[in-house]
Amino acid sequence: MLLFQDLAQDTPAGEVISEEKTLSVVDLIFNGGTGSVIIISVLFIMLAVALYIYFERLLAVNAASKIDKNFMNQIRDHVTNGKLEAAKLLCAQTDSPVARLTEKGVSRIGKPLDDINTAIENAGTLEVYKLEKNVSILATVAGAAPMIGFLGTVIGMILAFHEMASSGGQAEMGSLASGIYTAMTTTVAGLIVGIIAYIGYNHLVNRTDKVVHKMEANAVDFLDLLNEPL
Repeated sequence: MLLFQDLAQDTPAGEVISEEKTLSVVDLIFNGGTGSVIIISVLFIMLAVALYIYFERLLAVNAASKIDKNFMNQIRDHVTNGKLEAAKLLCAQTDSPVARLTEKGVSRIGKPLDDINTAIENAGTLEVYKLEKNVSILATVAGAAPMIGFLGTVIGMILAFHEMASSGGQAEMGSLASGIYTAMTTTVAGLIVGIIAYIGYNHLVNRTDKVVHKMEANAVDFLDLLNEPL
C-alpha cells in the first residue's frame, strides 16, 4: 500500500509518460547506408535539372506566346501598299516566332506560292525545335527517376536479407526493419521526382502546342493575304 502511495506522489495526476520517437527526412536519407545516400543524391540532382529546364523553357514559351494583336494588320497594310522593306523591318523588330515566320514569307514575295509556303514551313520547324529544346530531358527524368528509386529499394532489400542470411537467421528484427523502411525512401524520392518531372513535361508540351497553333494560324493568314486580289 505504501508503495502505491509513493508512486502516486511521484507521478502528477493526469500526466501520461510516453516517449515519442521522431524520424526526420535527413535521418531517413543518411541512415540508409552509402547506397541510399548515393541514389537519393542522384535523384536530387535530377530534380534540380528538371526544375531548371521547366522554368527556363516556361519563360521561353511565355515570351514566344506574346504576339501583338495589331502585328498582322500592320503586315497586311505594308504588303498591300507594296512596302515590303517596312514589313521586313517590322518583323525584325518583333522578337517572336510568328514574326520570324512572317519575315521569311515576306522575303519570298514574288516567287510561287508553293515556294513561300515551303519556306514558312521550314522556318516553322526550326522555331518548334527551339521551343522544344531540352524538353525531352524532362520526359527522361519522369521515366528514369522512379526506376532509380526502385533500384535503391531493391538494393536495400538485398542487403537486409543478406544480413539475415549471414547471421544464420538470428538477425535482430529492429535492424532489419530499419534497413527496409529506409530503403523504401528511395522509392518515395524517385516517385516524387518522377511526378514533378511528368507534370512539368506535360505542362510545357501543352503550352508549346498553343504557340504552334498560333504560328500556324498566322501563317495561314499571311498566305491568305497573298491570295487576296490587289
